Amino acid sequence: MHVRAKTENITIVLNKPKYPGNVGSVARCARNMGIEKISVVGNRDLALEEMRQMATHFAAGIVDRIQHFDRLDEALARFHYIVGTTSRRGSARGPVVSPREMAARLVDISQDNKVALLIGPEDTGLSNDDLRFCHLLVTIPTSKHNKSINLSHAAMILCYEIFVSHMEPMEAFTSRLAASAELEGMYDHMKGLLMKIGFLNPENPEFWMMHIRRFLGRTNLFSKEVKIIRGLCRQLEWYMKNKKT
Repeated sequence: MHVRAKTENITIVLNKPKYPGNVGSVARCARNMGIEKISVVGNRDLALEEMRQMATHFAAGIVDRIQHFDRLDEALARFHYIVGTTSRRGSARGPVVSPREMAARLVDISQDNKVALLIGPEDTGLSNDDLRFCHLLVTIPTSKHNKSINLSHAAMILCYEIFVSHMEPMEAFTSRLAASAELEGMYDHMKGLLMKIGFLNPENPEFWMMHIRRFLGRTNLFSKEVKIIRGLCRQLEWYMKNKKT
């Protein structure tokens, strides 16, 4: 029997959506593919009735249960694996995968980890600063003549690929990864230490931190490993302080 993604561990996170109808349509698409949870970041003034109307009676319950957050880091804090969507490529954004490859990875990861599918605003998409939280970036291939995809259409493509993806049974799945809040605490700790020793340019520390994030992000750190890295940072700070005295 094939193993499929555990959709109850997957949440669609919409960052600063502009139109309530799009959010309602995303809810309907998600429900079609077995995903029941949506979080919205930033825009608390979306018209509830318009969202429910586009969701239809079939998915109105998902709209009613939407979790609202003021900041993206708060919305993502509890997740162990975050997938970001982007239509733009470049060295600043790093490597991306197709929706199909993304879904294949999530079959395993979603078994014991909370996963966020992060989608940006309709007009601008996710910024580089938003993408720093992500463990994986996905791009939906489109015709070069028209690269723009409606918010709900993008959500449907991602959810469909997750719904149909499967793998052969395994004896064990990927264990619980470090949550986003743990990782962000580690990265802040590392940044402070690296600035003290002069490794990071104080005028633009995030440039090299982005490369460090990508490097460590490829390993899918566990909570215990994050604690080890932070312990190493504390020990180095202690050594620097005592060496000076």
